[in-house]
Amino acid sequence: MMRYLASHENTTRGTSDFPLELYYVDMLHPRYEMPFHWHMECELLLVLQGEFTLLTDGQSYTLHPGNSAFLSSGAVHGGIPKDCVYECLVFDLNHLIKNYGGLFQQKYAGLFSPETQINVLYPAGTPCGQIISDLFAAMKDKNNGYEFFTIGMLWQMLGQILREHLFTVLTPSSRHFVQDSDQIKQVLDYIRRNYASQLSLSDLAKVLQLSPEHFCRVFHSIIGKSPIDYLNYYRVECACELLCTSSDSITEIAYSCGFHDLSYFNRIFRRYKSISPGRYRRQYIGSYKNLIY
Repeated sequence: MMRYLASHENTTRGTSDFPLELYYVDMLHPRYEMPFHWHMECELLLVLQGEFTLLTDGQSYTLHPGNSAFLSSGAVHGGIPKDCVYECLVFDLNHLIKNYGGLFQQKYAGLFSPETQINVLYPAGTPCGQIISDLFAAMKDKNNGYEFFTIGMLWQMLGQILREHLFTVLTPSSRHFVQDSDQIKQVLDYIRRNYASQLSLSDLAKVLQLSPEHFCRVFHSIIGKSPIDYLNYYRVECACELLCTSSDSITEIAYSCGFHDLSYFNRIFRRYKSISPGRYRRQYIGSYKNLIY
């Protein structure tokens, strides 16, 4: 299994013949929290332990052990884990349909239309939830022939979604929300590429050519945070990764993540993590050594 990184929008999944990739995230992972992002592949998320609050396209879902979630292609999503271990399976549904499902694509084209939204939450013990759990187990164990089981269970999952009608067709009002979500993707991408630079609210609003006031309303409706609050959150998450994976000093990390005042960085870091950057690094290193030895 590969480790999950939140800024993976352009990463290739699996191979051309088997376009699936499994990611494992526990509390020792430097990107334990999931900053908002999106990708053109679909994603399944399974909670193994603890609690995970999934935020996607302006909606919030709380997942407990055994619960799973389906994230459609292009969905803006992020998450807040609490004492959590979770796995993510990212797969290219369009590739699977093109190579394996011509008949299904013709007969059930509506399910794969941009106008259709597949339900997000699948509780443990439900038919679809059980299929997803078995799918993760097959990918994790990689027993001989697991590829056949995995592809088969993906089709079985889609069949169950059709059988139980676990999807909705967009209404005019929800189409407007999707348009706002597509706009916010541009801002998230801009933040991802420029978080180390000095950015103001006006800079972010200009990406969409909106007034700061209107931009704040649209951004908050999708992300659930103000633009500056999210920018600081994203910078702190990037700093956490560097604290865990590099030997750079805390001052160097602060500056490389867009904080040009060390005391301000320490204050913002404490706001989101409830501890200092130095203590965060020491806790990670100590836990990692205990895990190995």
